[in-house]
Amino acid sequence: MSTDNGDRDKRFHLWGWGLFLACAGFFIASGIMTGDLLSVIGSVIFLVGCVIFIVPLVSRGNRDKGK
Repeated sequence: MSTDNGDRDKRFHLWGWGLFLACAGFFIASGIMTGDLLSVIGSVIFLVGCVIFIVPLVSRGNRDKGK
């Protein structure tokens, strides 16, 4: 795989995860506005899960640039 395709794929993955983070933010806001504690808790867990998936993408990119 060429580096251009790898960079393009990584960009798409990061955009996708960014959209998931935005959705989590809206779900949290909706839960707060309706006073639904279970929705807020679930949305925060979803947000944390998304961040956990993003960390290897970002750290791998920084590690690859060092080579």
